[in-house]
Amino acid sequence: MRFILIDKVISLDAGKEIKALKGVSLAEEYLADHFPTFPVLPGVLLLEGLIESASWLVRRTENFAHSMILLEQARNVKYKSFLAPGSQIEYKVEARVIEENISSFTGFGSSQGERIVEARFGLRHFNLADRDSAMAAVDAKIIENMKKRWELLGCR
Repeated sequence: MRFILIDKVISLDAGKEIKALKGVSLAEEYLADHFPTFPVLPGVLLLEGLIESASWLVRRTENFAHSMILLEQARNVKYKSFLAPGSQIEYKVEARVIEENISSFTGFGSSQGERIVEARFGLRHFNLADRDSAMAAVDAKIIENMKKRWELLGCR
């Protein structure tokens, strides 16, 4: 399964903040196993929505300089409610710092005015070619694909 947990970027202030949306559909595959009689977006995917939002903020701030953006650490993750199919979550992520290879953020996701998840977390960003120059073409392809996906997210 491939998870894309951001449907639309509402706003982005490079280096500072991003707001993004995710609508939860009953057709999403993981809901069949994540409590079939009480389907909800799994908590780890709520957190991933924050991470994905922050990754877009890093990409845009650094002009897509890195192919890889990965979770380094997550702290103070709090799940406050469930998110059921038919609901929409708005993620708001604020950068604490974005440096060349690391960044840190605070963020939360809310639905209908209620906070569902909040966290502090850090990301690391790099290119595969940093360790193996033969991977430069792979980096270029990943970055190209991320730029295309960015266009689909609707924030210019």
